Amino acid sequence: MPHQPAPFPAVPGAAHLLRPVLPGLADEIVAAIAAEVPDYARAMEGEFGQAVRRGVETALGAFVDVLEHPGDVDDTARTTSMALGRGEQRAGRSLDALLSAYRVGARLAWRRFVETGQAGGLEPEIMYRLGEAIFAYIDELSANSAEGFADEQSVAAGERQRLRRRLVRLLAQQPPADEESVRTAAAAAGWALPARVAAVVTGELRPAAEEGAADALAARLARSLGDGAVGAAVDGVALVLVPDPDAPGARRRLTTALGERPGVVGPAVGWRRTWLSVGRAFAVHGLQAAGRVPADGLVAVEDHLSALLLAADPGLAGELAALRLAPLERVPEGSRARLAETLRAWLDRPGQVQAVAEALGVHPQTVRYRVRRLRELFGERLEDPEGRFELALALRAGHDGAA
Repeated sequence: MPHQPAPFPAVPGAAHLLRPVLPGLADEIVAAIAAEVPDYARAMEGEFGQAVRRGVETALGAFVDVLEHPGDVDDTARTTSMALGRGEQRAGRSLDALLSAYRVGARLAWRRFVETGQAGGLEPEIMYRLGEAIFAYIDELSANSAEGFADEQSVAAGERQRLRRRLVRLLAQQPPADEESVRTAAAAAGWALPARVAAVVTGELRPAAEEGAADALAARLARSLGDGAVGAAVDGVALVLVPDPDAPGARRRLTTALGERPGVVGPAVGWRRTWLSVGRAFAVHGLQAAGRVPADGLVAVEDHLSALLLAADPGLAGELAALRLAPLERVPEGSRARLAETLRAWLDRPGQVQAVAEALGVHPQTVRYRVRRLRELFGERLEDPEGRFELALALRAGHDGAA
């Protein structure tokens, strides 16, 4: 929206009286700001002091111009006050010092204008309007500076996120980036390289054209985690790098930050091997999407290493399943799924009839019957440790009838 100047009251006859006192008033205000605003006491030397003086002179001149020509709009004071707000943000200060400086200026200007108006014979009613105009004008300058401050914050946040996005993608890439490039990118992004880091992946896969949503999600999660977490969109999903992931409470904070959103946390590694944690987290995230790994809450890669192992060579996993579970093909289709379910439960709890029955929700006698049938089908493999291991892998490879 275009800027709308403050509706100053008409102050007839004031401008010609006030203009001659502006140079001396500017000197007085600059000196008072240096004395009364602690954050500016030392900063008034050099370029900053010159900028403040220009700002004071511009503001005073524009104020008197508005009194003389109320209908004219001059954006010089607005531009200057916005620039001062931007400068405060770039200097790493809050707006408190600048707003204090405005209040100092308003107080001194009012005092000097009252003296000048009385000496010039201005009517009391005109003096009241002058005071109202001064403080309305200071409110406008303050609002302009706040706008400039917020604009610069937005620019800085965007640049910081751009640098962090570049860093995250550099750490995630395979083959790994060279160490010097990572150190340079980390310094530019203001990120202290941690001794240990873990990758967290969350969100639905998005095409490149829609990656902004994943990027916003990653940045939001990183902010909520704090403690040096950085995030960005990588390959269409949100990736967050969490320093010191084994610290007390780190996993709880991560679960809280994700809320009901499913996520995968990779293994904790040294920062030079961040790509490994990222790759593992992405792989399990893919298994989640395929329904091969639970997608409720936070999932740790270390809890699904066997699924990763099988997914590393799907063809080989399928061949293993076809060969080792071939005896089930001799069973009618209606019974095949029940026997496969019982086989997996029995392999997880060998010899524990009651526990298997409870897991399957059937009578123990039903378990005994099914196990006898499985022994008929698989023979000594059910008793051999190597055979049981291969059968368990085969079931997890996703063969028909696997649980």
